[in-house]
Amino acid sequence: MGIRFFVWAGLQSSYRHSSFMYDRACELFKITRNPSVFNDVIEAYRKEGCIVSVRTMKVLLNLCEKAGLADEALWVLRRMPEFNLRADSVMYNVIIRLFCDKGDMVMADNLMKDMGLIDLYPNMITYVLMIKGFCNVGRLDDACGLLMAMRRHGCTPNSVVYSVLLDGVYRLGSTERALGLLDEMEKDGGDCSPNVVTYTSVIQVFCEKGMMIEALGILDRMEAYGCAPNRVTVSTLIKGFCAEGKVEEAYMLIDRVVAGGSVSSGECYSSLVVELIRIKRPKEAEKLFREMLANGVKPDGLACSLMIKELCLEGHVLDGFFLYEKIEKIGCLSSIDSDIHSMLLVGLCQESHSAEAAKLAGFMLGKRIRLKASSFDKIVEHLKKSGDEDLVKHLTRIGRMCPITYSSLERAVSRAAFFGVNPDDKILLDKFLKISAAI
Repeated sequence: MGIRFFVWAGLQSSYRHSSFMYDRACELFKITRNPSVFNDVIEAYRKEGCIVSVRTMKVLLNLCEKAGLADEALWVLRRMPEFNLRADSVMYNVIIRLFCDKGDMVMADNLMKDMGLIDLYPNMITYVLMIKGFCNVGRLDDACGLLMAMRRHGCTPNSVVYSVLLDGVYRLGSTERALGLLDEMEKDGGDCSPNVVTYTSVIQVFCEKGMMIEALGILDRMEAYGCAPNRVTVSTLIKGFCAEGKVEEAYMLIDRVVAGGSVSSGECYSSLVVELIRIKRPKEAEKLFREMLANGVKPDGLACSLMIKELCLEGHVLDGFFLYEKIEKIGCLSSIDSDIHSMLLVGLCQESHSAEAAKLAGFMLGKRIRLKASSFDKIVEHLKKSGDEDLVKHLTRIGRMCPITYSSLERAVSRAAFFGVNPDDKILLDKFLKISAAI
């Protein structure tokens, strides 16, 4: 009865169920545990002689889609003729999507063929679903064959179709297919013209295989076609060069791209810093990072975060803080995430750099950066030993910005007091609580 009411509500002229409501209905009625409920509802409609419309079936199909029930959705479709109803292409697309997601491309293909038996024809959405589904199960030939089928049915492939196909080609690593698709797109032009995403996808295929000369050839081809590379394109090539240990070639690439003006030096060198850290060459990364700061080149947030994290992991917490100060002077702090701030603050506390810890806490307070709750227990251990009221004050105010985090700090202090501390520690904890109450 609950589902029947839900269907009835969805049929009202002034109302449409939202995606959230479909989710809630699936959850409340436990549809995934009891898929036979669709049979019960439709059978009740039949026995009671209820008027059933296409919209009724669409609401049921949407419930199937939300619950991920492909077989049940197909069953609903098969029952429509009993009520003298005819499915439309939207309903077929819903069911085809479910079978594609399930990886059952035989059934999905049969459904697409069945559309022709009732004078329906696959549309762009149908072909995109099928191409993506074939690529997901590794049937690249079938996916590419759909391009010809589209043209035969008067449905011209556009950049979206080619992008989906190229994504599959990239995951399957077929360089020949990638080049063939690129040739087709450049030849067709118009809506099929390759864009920066297209060229970058092809470059990724070659980079993944370590074919950097061929990847650079695609970059040349891209620029010749009048399409400027973006940061993702450059980052992909830099990653490929670094993976092959060809760092000098990465520097040469950066010089070339920066001269072209499409990507800034900060974006390029930041990508190189990140890749140098990933291939375990932290000294080179640190040298490049410091050169960027010295030359007024702003690194991005990821490069800043990874560089400071690397220094902390190597045990150079104080160097990480001094680097943090330099970054702050050029105005890049806002892009460093809270996890890095927490790691740096914990490291400074554990190594008894109280002055630097208090200064960092002050920076965090000014920027309203919240401290991770999991870091408080470690910091409290330092507070019990140091007796640094300034640091306690800063940390308490940071805690105030996040009630949950603040409560975690209070619990940590209370726990320490409960398990017993010496008199000096007790005095510090009392001071902490007084400061907390005053702020």
